Amino acid sequence: MRAFVTYVRPLLEYPSCVWSPYSIGQVTKIEAVQRRFTKRFLCCSGLQYSERLTRVGVDSLELRRLRFDLIFVCKILFGMIETDVSALFVVQM
Repeated sequence: MRAFVTYVRPLLEYPSCVWSPYSIGQVTKIEAVQRRFTKRFLCCSGLQYSERLTRVGVDSLELRRLRFDLIFVCKILFGMIETDVSALFVVQM
């Protein structure tokens, strides 16, 4: 799993804040990479995907993208990233 996290997952997540898959087909294809990788562990054979992720100790790629998106939005709203907030969001106080 360490090799996957080090070499493969960064390639799948690299531009996730800018380009995030929005169709079910795209999400399924990206998630299938991690799904196939976790199926090959002997300790996880016969388990459902969510159970394999729990056993291995990682989150789904979809959940990680959501987390990265939320962090990115917080950074924009709190001025940690230089951009025109009014062009992206309607901020009501």
